[in-house]
Amino acid sequence: MGKGIRYSDEFKRDAVAQVKERGYSIKDVSERLGICTKPSIVASNQLGQKFDVALPDQVWVTDITYIRTHEGWLYLAVVIDLYSRRVVGCSMNERMQTSLALNALLMAIWRRKPKAKVIVHSDQGSQFTSQEWQSFLSGHNLKASMSRRGNCYE
Repeated sequence: MGKGIRYSDEFKRDAVAQVKERGYSIKDVSERLGICTKPSIVASNQLGQKFDVALPDQVWVTDITYIRTHEGWLYLAVVIDLYSRRVVGCSMNERMQTSLALNALLMAIWRRKPKAKVIVHSDQGSQFTSQEWQSFLSGHNLKASMSRRGNCYE
């Protein structure tokens, strides 16, 4: 990782993930690679830990998890309707990119066809703070909502 070489953001994120996985300090590596550790676009928390919803398609929550397989890691993005507690959209891929989350959200829109604005609550992961994610939300009558950093209870 010498000077003058440009590395893609994806490469940098993968490198940081590997460093974290091995238990090394991430601060020095992040600074050396020039990775910003703060999210680019953060939405206010519309949910406020109110998990009881009166009607379907008012609030959807989304997150990404990973699954170890014989061929490597598989990433799973899920969208759940807080009213029914049912999965309304999902997507899987071998890479954890914004498109993974967008495909799950697109499935939810396609399946549910919401008539009113839906709050989409997520954490502050890079997929959910990207310009692409925010543009998709605004283009489909969806409103972003995010937990504060490090809050595992929402």
